[in-house]
Amino acid sequence: MQSSRRSSKLVKLIILSLLGTISLGLFFLNFPLPFLPPYLKIDFSDVPAIMAALIFSPLAGVLVVAIKNVLYLVIGGASDPIGVTANFLAGVMFTVPVAILYHKYKGVKSVVSGLITGTIIMAVGMSVLNYFIILPAYSWLVGMEMNDQIKWVTVTAGVLPFNVIKGIVVGLLFVPLFIKMKSWIEEKRMKFV
Repeated sequence: MQSSRRSSKLVKLIILSLLGTISLGLFFLNFPLPFLPPYLKIDFSDVPAIMAALIFSPLAGVLVVAIKNVLYLVIGGASDPIGVTANFLAGVMFTVPVAILYHKYKGVKSVVSGLITGTIIMAVGMSVLNYFIILPAYSWLVGMEMNDQIKWVTVTAGVLPFNVIKGIVVGLLFVPLFIKMKSWIEEKRMKFV
């Protein structure tokens, strides 16, 4: 009994590590939107985190987001710890609502509701964090003066629309993927309960 529990935990850790690595790969496949600042890029790295969160728990999704960002920091993002932190926070804000609603109601509607809720939380949360913490930290890091007007324009014309669009694009990709994989996700979820 004890060894099967340990074996199950090991398998779970291996799956989460693999999903974190896949998430990192997807993080590098990104593209900017033509009308937004070029440093804001859409990627699909939250998809493996959402999968982990649906199969295991919201915390598993957070762990996959963390693995992706730690690996990115190690590989080449050490020069941008603020961006890595912002990406982690955005991923958590987006992934956790999907997992919470799915685990409570189980179904396509709960995933769609979670994606909408996650998009709103991510868009509003990242706007607030950018205005009060992230943008001031960047301006301090590069030694640039950033007044409230510049922060406001950056948030309303860049950060907010970007996160809304990112949530919609990732959601539009994830819903059909979830529909195709729903029975597999349920099977794996029951195996690890």
